[in-house]
Amino acid sequence: MERNRTAVDVICQHTKDGDLIPMRVRVRDNEGEYQIYNIKEYKDVSHRGTRLMPDGVYVTNNTFAFECKITVFGIRKLIRLYYEPNNTVWHMTY
Repeated sequence: MERNRTAVDVICQHTKDGDLIPMRVRVRDNEGEYQIYNIKEYKDVSHRGTRLMPDGVYVTNNTFAFECKITVFGIRKLIRLYYEPNNTVWHMTY
């Protein structure tokens, strides 16, 4: 079952090798206000073949996938970010 999947804005860096480094995520809260979270840690889990992720998202070899840690009200949370270059939209699950 796919967990809460939301389209989000992501600020990232590109390395000289073409890798992505997610740095910040911006998401709307329940009142429609934007909340910005700095990514404290991340793990690149991209390009490991077609598979179903633990949160129920189906990814291919073309999907960039990251497991990230952010701090929300003093509590560390694990989120997953997904980016497919073909549709240029970032998604987050939590």
